[in-house]
This record gives sequence, structure tokens and C-alpha cells, in this order.
Amino acid sequence: MSGFDDRAMELLRMLRKDYKSGATTLALKTLKGLSRYVEEVKPGDLTPLLSELRNARPSMIVIANALARVASRLAGGETPLAAITRVTCELENASSAIARHAHPLIPTNAVVMTHSASSAVLGLLRLLAHEQHGFSVICTQSSPGHEGHSLAVALNDMKVPVTLITDAQIGLFVPQADVVITGCDTWLADGHFINKSGTRLLALAARAHKKPLWVLADSFRHSDQTSENVTLEEMPASELGAPEGDWITPRNIYFETIPESLVTGRVSEQGVFSCPDSPQQ
Repeated sequence: MSGFDDRAMELLRMLRKDYKSGATTLALKTLKGLSRYVEEVKPGDLTPLLSELRNARPSMIVIANALARVASRLAGGETPLAAITRVTCELENASSAIARHAHPLIPTNAVVMTHSASSAVLGLLRLLAHEQHGFSVICTQSSPGHEGHSLAVALNDMKVPVTLITDAQIGLFVPQADVVITGCDTWLADGHFINKSGTRLLALAARAHKKPLWVLADSFRHSDQTSENVTLEEMPASELGAPEGDWITPRNIYFETIPESLVTGRVSEQGVFSCPDSPQQ
């Protein structure tokens, strides 16, 4: 990473150390941070920094794809600020479109269950609340990062009833849900998607109890990789608070793959798709 100035290094550190934000939120933070960097530093060539940022979070392909779109627009002659602004708008509009398409999938007075923190899921829940579409939520705390806590706080602020549970209680609470909704960090070429670890358990429980599982995933999440060769990020084991011992090896793999065979369908900015059919890339 030599050759980057302090502001660029600060942006890279933010991206690498943010374990709380969902993929879209983190991508938007990166784009907006990059916009400020361009305005204030006025770098001569963004290509090396774009490349480093694209590789910083391999399990969150939305970040790499958004930055690839910025690079493509720069190659087409757009100014850095114009390119970043255009891609930021595309990503924000995709999230809004997903909420509109997913809205009809939520029955009135439904109990919605979800895992981790997804800006797409939160956007849908905000839309439902805004339109006074009655619903309640069961959300996992999503350990060890406890991303589900931020979702619970947001729902509380919206005056939406929310039951916050440990990840280990997924099997106990899925029978109470009417519909299961999750976000997605990456949609792989072989029909698997990547999301926070624990999502596969939720998907298996939903299948066992015949609950529909909808995955909110826009076109920024497409990857050419497969479940066989993708890199799943492992975070510091210190988050687990594990006891020390010569024979103890704590592992903290944050993301996992989930096969689309467990998914009812996918919602993208292009519409609603039953699995195994997928939106056009």
C-alpha cells in the first residue's frame, strides 16, 4: 500500500475495519468518502486507489462492482466527481427499487424474520412503516458483531414491534414468522449467495418450516466467482472472547455461502425472480 497519502490510507482503514455496516451501506460510505477525497485532495490518478479499495473486502462484491463502475466511467471521459456521483445515485436508486418490488411480498400484519443488518432490508421495513403497513419483526443479534442491534434500534425508533434474539434461537422462532427476508453481500455465479454467517441456518430452518425466504440483492452484487473458489472473510478471533489454551483455536469467519435451492426468490432493482431463475446481469 505504499504510495498512498494519509487521506487515502484513512479511507482504506475505514473500509477494512467496518464490521458493522452492511454491504450497501459500506459501499455508499466508501463512495462518499472517495468523493470527499477527490474534492479535497484532487489526486492526479485514482486508478491505484480504486484498485486497492476494490480488493479490500472480498466478501462484499458490491463495493468492488461500484468502484469498477466508477473506473469504467472515468475511462469513458467523465470527471472523477461526476463518475462517483453517478454510481452513488445508481446504488441508492437500486435499493429504493428493491423496497418497492419487495413490498407486495409482505402480508399485512406479517411477522418478518431477518438476520444481521442489511440496508436493503431496512429500506423495505422503512417503506412498510411509512405506509402504515402493519408488521412486526424478529431479528437475530448476529454475533459476534451484533449488527442486529442497530436494526432493533431503528425499528424501535419507527415504533415497530421487534423481538431481538440470539442466533442460537433461530430454530425456535422461525415457526412464528410469516416470511423470512435477508440481505446479500454477493451473488455467486453458481447460484449461491454470500451473507453473514448464520444465514444458512436461518434458510434451513425456513425450509424445514415451509416459510418463504426472499433475498434482497441488486445487480451490484453479481460475481464471477463460485462457492468453490470465493474468499470468505475471517475477522479477528479476539471478538469471540474465547478462553486461552494451547489446544483452543477460536475461528471467526463472518460470511458463508447459501445455495439458492433454499431460497424462494430474489428481489433486485429489476423485479422479483423465483430461484433458480436470476435477474439479468
